[in-house]
Amino acid sequence: MSDLMKDMLNLTKDLQLDFSNTQIAFADRSDKELNKTAWLFGLLNHQWLVGIGSKLGLAAIKLHLPFVQGAIKNTIFEQFCGGTTLLEAQKTIDRLQRSNIKTILDYGAEAKEDESELNHTMNENLRSIEFASKQSFVPIISTKVSGLGRFELLESVQAGVAFTDETKSEYKSILRRLDAICHAASTKGMSVFIDAEESWIQDTIDHLAEMMMKRYNTERAVVYTTCQMYRHDRLQYLYELYERAQKEGYVLGVKLVRGAYMEKERDRAEEMGYSSPIHASKEATDESYNNALRFCIDHHDKIASCNASHNADSAMLQAKQMVDRNIPRNHPHLMFCQLYGMSDTLTYNLAAAGFNAAKYVVYGSVREVVPYLIRRAQENTSVTGDMSREYRLVADEIKRRGLKM
Repeated sequence: MSDLMKDMLNLTKDLQLDFSNTQIAFADRSDKELNKTAWLFGLLNHQWLVGIGSKLGLAAIKLHLPFVQGAIKNTIFEQFCGGTTLLEAQKTIDRLQRSNIKTILDYGAEAKEDESELNHTMNENLRSIEFASKQSFVPIISTKVSGLGRFELLESVQAGVAFTDETKSEYKSILRRLDAICHAASTKGMSVFIDAEESWIQDTIDHLAEMMMKRYNTERAVVYTTCQMYRHDRLQYLYELYERAQKEGYVLGVKLVRGAYMEKERDRAEEMGYSSPIHASKEATDESYNNALRFCIDHHDKIASCNASHNADSAMLQAKQMVDRNIPRNHPHLMFCQLYGMSDTLTYNLAAAGFNAAKYVVYGSVREVVPYLIRRAQENTSVTGDMSREYRLVADEIKRRGLKM
């Protein structure tokens, strides 16, 4: 446990919030489920195995090998995804709701190329909004712009490449798809998270997200942009974004994350000879993230934010600030969220303490979500070490129950 966490625990006894409480975190997991999770996290804890498995998994999916899809679905997919369809995801939604945890639905499509695929992604997002609007515990869906437009087009727009008649038409189609999703969310009383992606397409995404917020956030936060705080320019961007929102008269919606493309970002910067957009150290990222968090809490009357981090210090920081300032724990502008299948000690304990906690639940066919699954395994194994932490926490609960691993 970090010094910051120890200090906060000493100062927040009234919170009754203990992120080491595995009994609450895994209360809805059977002994069999716990042992299977421990086995999976044990495998994912081996970096070399994840590296080989990622390459083989992608190749096998491209070759349409059915036994591989079955193996993935019964292991890593089952752990990190809510289901292959919305109807399958219903079981996950119901399970989370029993613990007072909300669901943020994410159709796991990204990096699509063909117009029919891009329209399919839009239509699936619209279906998820219709589905979620009938459920009190699914207030938000999440979408990726790379699932609504070609990656290369998003990149060329950011690079300032002049439009041709064809690319101009394509770009208008991206606008149309994203606007259809945001309009549906606004009409149905829902909200939309627009995910952050690679830095070389992020300026394009930022522009689109700001356009949608200006259009739909006049009365409430329908649209949320995402700030990856491992980028050294994002704290200043958040400040400037807030000023623009105030000037233009809309509610700012912001999801804060540390970031999911660290190795990819640094490798590309080195290969192409430009300065990496990523902070030089984890400490610098943590400081940037927590400063952004404090800023959003300071302005929670005008900023709707989601603390989408797996970092216990950051979660405790927000919880303490809310209690110290007498902000209602279930305030709609101050949400916590973690990925489904990870950091249950954060989500479940926050929800049990009365905070507005949610799980980010990805759904879709195995083929569609494999890139997401591989990114989860690679990032959390090689960079943050989250798999070691997850394995230890599950092992602690197995020991507490007196079971054998």
